[in-house]
Parts: sequence; C-alpha cells; structure tokens
Amino acid sequence: MSAARVLVVDDSATMRGLITAILSSDPEVEVIGQAADAMQARQAIKDLDPDVITLDIEMPNMNGLEFLEKIMRLRPMPVIMVSTLTHKGAEATIAALEIGAFDCVGKPLPGDPRPFCDLADKVKAAARSQRKFIITGNKTAAPSAANVNAASEYRAGRKIVAIGSSTGGVEALIAVLQKFPANCPPTVITQHMPHTFTKSFSERLNRLCAPTVQEATDGARLEIGKIYLAPGGERHLQVVNPSSPCCRLLDREPVNGHRPSVDVLFDSVAELAGRNAVGVILTGMGRDGASGLLKMRHAGARTFGQNEKTCVVYGMPRVAYELGAVETQLPLSSIGEEVLKSTAARREGSE
Repeated sequence: MSAARVLVVDDSATMRGLITAILSSDPEVEVIGQAADAMQARQAIKDLDPDVITLDIEMPNMNGLEFLEKIMRLRPMPVIMVSTLTHKGAEATIAALEIGAFDCVGKPLPGDPRPFCDLADKVKAAARSQRKFIITGNKTAAPSAANVNAASEYRAGRKIVAIGSSTGGVEALIAVLQKFPANCPPTVITQHMPHTFTKSFSERLNRLCAPTVQEATDGARLEIGKIYLAPGGERHLQVVNPSSPCCRLLDREPVNGHRPSVDVLFDSVAELAGRNAVGVILTGMGRDGASGLLKMRHAGARTFGQNEKTCVVYGMPRVAYELGAVETQLPLSSIGEEVLKSTAARREGSE
C-alpha cells in the first residue's frame, strides 16, 4: 500500500510542526500539506486531495466542528480530530465523532515524553478504512417510542453485558445502547478513549439513552437499568464479587497497548459470570478484547461481533471472529436487539 497522504490543519504553527514531524517519521505516512484555518484547508483539499485530515477543533473564523460538518456533507473523507484535554475540548470531540470523524487524539501536555504516540497508526488505519464517510441524518436523536415502550415488555434476567469498542465506537455504542430500555441488564463497557473524554461521553450517552449511563467508579454495584463506562486512560475496569457484582478499577500496566483494556474487562466477566453473561465486540483497531471474548465464550457466555460491513475499522471484531470467540456476527443495527433477547428473563426461565 502506498503511504497515507495527510493534510495537517491547526491554527498553531508549533502544533502543525509537531504533528508533521511525528507523522513524517513514519515511512508509511506522507504529510502533503498544512493549513492554518478552514479557508486554507478547503483550498488544500481541492488542490491536494489528501487521504486523511488531522483537524484542530479550536480554530479562528470557523471552528473544527463547523468545518467537519461541511467536509462530511460536501467531501466525505476520514478526519482525525485533535483536541485539547479539557472538558470543553472533550465535549466538542464527542460531538465530532458523532458527526463522523474517524477518531480523536488529545493535544500533548507540557513535558509529555511521547506526544501523539498513536497518531500515525490512526492515520494509517483511517487511510485503509473502507468506511463511507456520509452523514445519514441526525445521529443524536432521542430513543424512539418503540425502544422506550420496550421497557414495559422487557424484564432483565440475571445476565451481565460486557461491551468492548475502539475506533468508531462512539457512533456504534450510541446505536447499540439506544435500543436498550430503561430496565436494561447491568452493562459494563470499555471504550478506548483519552482519559478526559470518557466523562463527557458517559454524560452524552446518559442524555441520549433510556438507561442511566455513568463513568464507572471503584466499588459501584452493578444494577439493572445502569450502564458503566470505564474511565479512559488511567485504570482498567473489572467486574468482581460474585455474590454482589461490582466494578473494580485496577492500577496495572497497559494490556495490548491499552488502559483500560477490553481483554481485562472480558477476562473478569468470564471468571465472574460464566454463562450468565453476554459479550459484544464492536469496531476498533488491533486485537484488544479478542482473547477475552474467547474466554467468555468458553465459559458459556453468548458472544456477538460487529460485522465487517458496518465497522469503521474491522480490526478487533475480525481477530475475535478468526479466533472463534464470536458466536454470531451481526450488523450494528441488530446488535442491541439480540443482546436484549439473550438477556431477557423469559430466555433464562427465571422470574
């Protein structure tokens, strides 16, 4: 494959230089241009036809969100958002991922020994992606009446749901969780995301979905109607205590290059819940979660994987499928409903 051709868009000359230097150190990436604002970027896109854009969120004249919307409407292509690690920056980044940005990276803090350490990998994945970058309508619509009314028909059994996702996971998780009624099964999620972004994402999910969605805290008891999202970047999420399952946040080195790691979550659910669990692996780069999902399946859990056609990046689900960890592959639109069927009390024969 030829080198991924990248346009770097940022109003800071220093930041443009840093991003260019880091990307240019990878022989499989070629920085073909830079732009300081949306006007320059628009002309550069016409002149250079890049494969991928890195886009700053906070820019003069037209901010990155407004420009991203125009890109997705007029010239859909992979865009990686570059954001400050602040609450405001996190909120904007989550919005950008819903609009259709491929992925996000946080701007480094002073003294960061490895700034943008995974940016080149994300750029290459974006260039390889077969995703069609087309806005198909309002991605943040409230749950439909049919989904909300499902609460009167659905009764959660004794099962725990564990979900792992990475690149493309914001849209994928919204699509799955908006199918869940307010009395959904206890659900734990690990999504690869910078540490300041998961708080904003959990708040966003809580507004969009019928169940209560919160960032997981150490010792939080798993309850029907609640969804727990692993805090990004700092600790792993596990489920422990068979008599009264609860969240544990674990200080450990990264696993598969990630902290939190999907494998760490899935391993704990396999050990704790066995057949009383459902595992789901969604879009993402790499292989994190594949071996853990296999352990869940061997322990008797139902396991689902997102199919290639609907993945932004068919990486994690592909490895899991090839390992035999995925019992059933499904399009994204079907996963939420299948999880509910697999966790309903009537399917378990329990009350």
